Amino acid sequence: MKLPNEIAVFPLSNFIIFPKTTVPLQIFEPRYIDMVNNSMKSEKLIGIVQPKNKNKIEVEKPELYEIGCLGKITSFKETDDGRYLIDLKGIIRFKILSELKTIEKYRKCAVDYENYFNDLNEKSEDLKFSDLELIFKDLKTLFDKRGFIINWKALEKQSLDETINALAMASPFSLEEKQVLLEAKNLDIRKDKIAEILSTYTHDEYYNTTLQ
Repeated sequence: MKLPNEIAVFPLSNFIIFPKTTVPLQIFEPRYIDMVNNSMKSEKLIGIVQPKNKNKIEVEKPELYEIGCLGKITSFKETDDGRYLIDLKGIIRFKILSELKTIEKYRKCAVDYENYFNDLNEKSEDLKFSDLELIFKDLKTLFDKRGFIINWKALEKQSLDETINALAMASPFSLEEKQVLLEAKNLDIRKDKIAEILSTYTHDEYYNTTLQ
């Protein structure tokens, strides 16, 4: 696949995708309906990136983190009320070089993939579930107390990179913490970062049942 140097970007607060991981998205804003329509006419590629401040997501053009992930639309369905239901598969992370001036209502950026070509490797990274037992235990506690429902048995049937990335994406971590996980160079570092983040959550926070 030829990677585009200019991409449409979809700013989503507290939401990340990783390479080789597929997520469902519901598209209903007119500008992003246009973005999907244009994407479907070409390579079906969209960049997912977080705005830096979750309290400013209503701002027309919130400042964006530099690192996001390019995704490809692998499934598309239009609902009776005009929404789009798509599946987006992560391909490779990117660094935003600049934002482009465009006549489109959605945002477009010039991007670079130089530091992330390893994302395209098909080989799974060498980790064992035994390496993750403590992380899984703490994550289960945090997920349960925050009211998050995860099919852990189904996760354990996936590859470890898929499992770690799925948990990172679904976690009740802050947008800043999720960005740290996205920017982690490889799976082993991401695993360690998850452990570090979990260690900052106090025992009392594990028992807080209010969704943040």
